[in-house]
Amino acid sequence: MSQSVPRQLLVLCIPLVAYGLIGFALLGTARADEKPLKWGADAEGGAPYIFKDPENPDQNIGFEVDLVEALSKELQRKIVFEQYRYESLISGLQRGDIDFAMNGLEITPDRREAVRFSRPYYLFQQQLVSRVDESRFANLKDIEQLKTLVVGTLEETAAERMLDDLGIEKRIYDSQLEPYQDLELGRIDAVLLDLPIAAYYAKRNPKLKFLGAAAGDGYYAIAFPKENEALAQQFDEALGRLIERGELKRIYEKWNLWNDRQKDLETLDIEDVVGRSNRLMTFGKYFPLLCRSAWVTVLLSIQSMALAVAIGLVVAIARMYGPLPLRWLAVAYVEFFRGIPVLLLLYFLYYGLPGIARAYEWWPFSMDLSPMQAGILGFGLNYGAYEAEIYRSGISAIPLGQWEAAASLGMSGPLTFRRIILPQSLRTIIPPMTNDFVALFKDTSVVSVIAVVELTKQYQILAKSSLKYAEIGLATAALYLIMSVPLGYLSRYLETKWARG
Repeated sequence: MSQSVPRQLLVLCIPLVAYGLIGFALLGTARADEKPLKWGADAEGGAPYIFKDPENPDQNIGFEVDLVEALSKELQRKIVFEQYRYESLISGLQRGDIDFAMNGLEITPDRREAVRFSRPYYLFQQQLVSRVDESRFANLKDIEQLKTLVVGTLEETAAERMLDDLGIEKRIYDSQLEPYQDLELGRIDAVLLDLPIAAYYAKRNPKLKFLGAAAGDGYYAIAFPKENEALAQQFDEALGRLIERGELKRIYEKWNLWNDRQKDLETLDIEDVVGRSNRLMTFGKYFPLLCRSAWVTVLLSIQSMALAVAIGLVVAIARMYGPLPLRWLAVAYVEFFRGIPVLLLLYFLYYGLPGIARAYEWWPFSMDLSPMQAGILGFGLNYGAYEAEIYRSGISAIPLGQWEAAASLGMSGPLTFRRIILPQSLRTIIPPMTNDFVALFKDTSVVSVIAVVELTKQYQILAKSSLKYAEIGLATAALYLIMSVPLGYLSRYLETKWARG
């Protein structure tokens, strides 16, 4: 009797479980259309697209935020925001991490091969901006007059392609605010960006001014995975209804983005947007660009490491043999620069120091560093702290008897250190120092935040332009190996050459 009860329960449970699974599947199918849609965008990209509300940092605002809310009501579907790096939006769609991407994405032929674009929701143009005291552009009639100047812009934009076509020297930035800051500080001569960006950041700045009328048409659209045609059509229809009712115009007027050109959106279709492939990326075209950027990486790494080695030796000697206050300062230096991210240090040196210097008029020195100078100084200070510890451990490994033997021969302390202690310690210093040098080659990629186009940044620019992530990535990896592997052989050669006996 005791064994029959579990059997009866088992017989009852099996149908219940089966019915439950069937019901769950039917429920999931019935509510598939009610699942929240994931909107991919980069809140770090800045105004007026999507950015943090200064009064409530937990909330995002911007004209695209308002547009998404209007689309959500029109489609009667909940849409949730997913933070996604702008550079990775297309790959995020292809991976299925997000349902659609809307973040000032321009319609280009390369992107149209990878995703399905909606009908355009904004027609933009390029606006040139300079300082108010700039007199060289008084008779500006054609942007080609800027060929002798340096113009800031964002990567993989219509503005960048325009500058490339005209042969104008450019400086690439990761975000929208930094080029206008550099323009204000006099580091560049002008900025060329989309009119919505210029209107938000430059028009309200009394130190900057618009140069001429906006030019060069471009279109923003919503991107969907190729296989999700049904969702894309729903958005196309919803956008059409928002345009007809004037809801889109109301949103743009709220953000001071409306102009007469937006009336073309009523009749404009995605097939009417004629574009061209801005870069047909073949090996012969992209590899020379990678090599030039690799040379920038080499120069930056060598100069930064040379500065770090010099700083590290001074700090190590001060910590080991200096008076007590100097030893405390050396310890503080090591702990401080090892404890802060190099990215934060680069931002401070490039953007923070000029502001501090201008705030104190009595300060006699210019703190306006170029991007390369800020990068070399930042990496030199950061890696100098690590090199100081390597020097200290290598010098401490030399037996005390070496000092005593030198003293017995009448050698002074500094002479003993220079001729006896330091040469012997190099055998233990070289391997970890070589490791740091190889690490520095790779860490230089963060210097792109201050507008230095080194090897990794050039890879990102070229890969996003052509969508050849694997092909160009392999070429980039090969260049890194060519630069770093010989250092290992050099290190082992020096170890063998300086070995005992």
